[in-house]
This record gives sequence, C-alpha cells and structure tokens, in this order.
Amino acid sequence: MTLAPETTDLKVQVRLDADWLTVCDLTHLLPGRGVAALLPNGGQVALFRDRAGRLYAIDNRDPFCGAAVLSRGLTGTHQGRPFVASPLLKQRFDLETGQCLDDEGVRVTAYEVRAAA
Repeated sequence: MTLAPETTDLKVQVRLDADWLTVCDLTHLLPGRGVAALLPNGGQVALFRDRAGRLYAIDNRDPFCGAAVLSRGLTGTHQGRPFVASPLLKQRFDLETGQCLDDEGVRVTAYEVRAAA
C-alpha cells in the first residue's frame, strides 16, 4: 500500500510579541514528531503536531542541561495533557503551558501557534 503525501499550502506560524512569524510548511510536522525552527533572536522553537492535528510550540532548549533538544523528545499524554519528554534527562514538559511535569519550579516558554494560508 502506498500513502499519498499530504498536500497543503498552510504554513505554521508562531506568535512573537505582536507579530506572527512563519516558521515552516505544515507538511513538515508529522504527528508525534518534533521539528526545530530558528527564531530571529537566535533562539529555537520546538514545534509539534498531534494525531488530532493540534499544533504546539515551546522553547527547544532543555533547561536542565542547556541543550537545544526538546524537538527530538518523545511525545505522549499524562492525565489528558500533551507533553514532550526530553531525550537527555527525560523530564516531561506540558506542550500547552511549558510547565515541567517533573519539577514544578521549572518551565519553558510556550508560544501561541497556528496554521495559516
């Protein structure tokens, strides 16, 4: 069986202050996998799309080790909340809020994200 690739003209945009920044084509986001994008300030954002098509964007830098790796983490849910687990030390970050689920005192930036034409 051959699956047809998804075709769409939609772009993924992240809100930075009052402006929306286009970071990639929606087709680059595969459900359950992350993608990193470079921001104008030199930082990185980790983008995710779940199987229901919802989009999430958080800071890509793991605050526990300093490496820009969260886009490479494993995604899942805990008590109905979507998360990504860091591939290095395995701490889980809520994809909607950026809150670390394993340490209440730690969070990463969560960005507003949308798909737009």
